[in-house]
Amino acid sequence: MVDGWRRAWRRAWPAHCLACGGRGAAGRDLCAACHAGLPWLRTACPRCALPLPTPGSVCGECLHRPPPLDAIHAAFLYAPPLDRLLPRFKFHGDLAAGRLLAALMRETAPSFPHDAVIVPVPLHRKRLRMRGYDQALELAKPLAATCGLPLRDDLLHRARATAAQSRLHADQRKRNLRNAFEVDSDCALPACVVLVDDVMTTGATLHAAAKALRKAGVARVEAWVCARVP
Repeated sequence: MVDGWRRAWRRAWPAHCLACGGRGAAGRDLCAACHAGLPWLRTACPRCALPLPTPGSVCGECLHRPPPLDAIHAAFLYAPPLDRLLPRFKFHGDLAAGRLLAALMRETAPSFPHDAVIVPVPLHRKRLRMRGYDQALELAKPLAATCGLPLRDDLLHRARATAAQSRLHADQRKRNLRNAFEVDSDCALPACVVLVDDVMTTGATLHAAAKALRKAGVARVEAWVCARVP
């Protein structure tokens, strides 16, 4: 019965491509041509997701200065059409774009430890009130369901409001996020946390969150992001 309603809904309101405005394909709000042209990130450093030509190789920076993340998985490079879809989702309330991005991330879902939990990188409550939704949480919900992993949006929170990272240089981003995250001391700690966020640029946000989790006693911290800015 439910499947019948879904088929009827799709016939009445067919999917349309959020990238070019054409007709969607395979039940997605993305046409076949735009799907084929997505900037999939096939080979990258497993510690920071920097694009590299050789699969599995670790970049020089991560060899010299290992990051607090054990692994990071990025579905895409931040390039067209991701550079249009992600801002629409993150800053302009386009939750349909968020659902599309989560579905695309699921197409390249990595293998996580069986005892891992999904933790969205949280917004501070002030920014959450301004925006009205948490973009990382909107991505994390369907990803957790697809992977069959628990969603723990209660574990990590922002201890203080910070300036927008997009307006800062790399060194400023690190200072901006120092001690910005805290782990709820009343929560049971998992063995492995998979942080979910929309975009990784310098990694300052993910690193600050990972440091807070490690300080609290989490043994392994990975991250899963939609796009990596090279």
